[in-house]
Amino acid sequence: MNGQPLTEQAPAAALRLGTRRSALAMAQSGMVAREVTRLTGRPVELVEITTYGDTSREALAQIGGTGVFVSALRDALLEGRIDFAVHSLKDLPTAAPEGLVLAAVPEREDARDALVAAEGLTLDELVEKLAGAGRAARIGTGSPRRMAQLNAWARARGAQLETVAIRGNVDTRIGYVTGGELDAVVLATAGLNRLGRGAEISQHLDPELMTPAPGQGALAIECATADADLTAALAALDHAPTRVAVAAERALLATLEAGCSAPVAALATWSPENELQLDGVVGDPDGAALLKMSANGPIVLDETAEQQARALGHALAARLLDAGAAALMGERAR
Repeated sequence: MNGQPLTEQAPAAALRLGTRRSALAMAQSGMVAREVTRLTGRPVELVEITTYGDTSREALAQIGGTGVFVSALRDALLEGRIDFAVHSLKDLPTAAPEGLVLAAVPEREDARDALVAAEGLTLDELVEKLAGAGRAARIGTGSPRRMAQLNAWARARGAQLETVAIRGNVDTRIGYVTGGELDAVVLATAGLNRLGRGAEISQHLDPELMTPAPGQGALAIECATADADLTAALAALDHAPTRVAVAAERALLATLEAGCSAPVAALATWSPENELQLDGVVGDPDGAALLKMSANGPIVLDETAEQQARALGHALAARLLDAGAAALMGERAR
């Protein structure tokens, strides 16, 4: 010892993570925060931000779902009020914002939709039981995509089913069922799992019946392009197969020029041979017409993988447009 006092190293400054205030957004952001702390050794502070989509009571299809849950978070990033943000990837507009980078897409949760029904009944059981009681099953959802596919399923089977437009958080939506106002609601499996509410799922809806939204089940971690050190640190959370799969789905959505409130579905899945299969669905909300197409191709997970995946998405979207997808959507977006 030389008699000089020991100097304590100052604790690392906390990183500020921007998140929406909903229980689901907070749960998702909390998961990411813990991983970032584990990787960097730095504490992470959650900064709650209210978005337009959180405050508006209008249906998402009316306010234009694209970006309504994202813009306020992106503004906070660009203004330096937060260091990074966590989004549900399905909420992200397909156009890349200037000054921001998608630093990581963690491994995807279950992409399927889930039915939460009275008495834990499956869709078939619910429809059959209520038909015996002389009425249609009333199923709530805020998504034109889900409405289109539920109504198409019912039309194909001659089943009695009424889709009811709803909004609200998970508690509110499930409350419509427990309170007897609706017979069932359809929610994302990933959200229920992240909230620890997977046990309330009556049925996981097969993607053949209900193809999910592009990017459903995946998270997006975004930060400022100028923050190269943080971008590099967050990249450790990236899961290449998920990033490439959602790139294909989002390319399809972008080529259709459809917002996230349009009745468009897409799911890319990997085969054991590293072949990516992309399923795309476009319909009208009443289910009178539903276009379903698929495309597949081998993709090598190298620096060109996202470009290859986007090409697959563009090609499938072009086929859907040739088959009349634009007329079914009712709008070519924004």
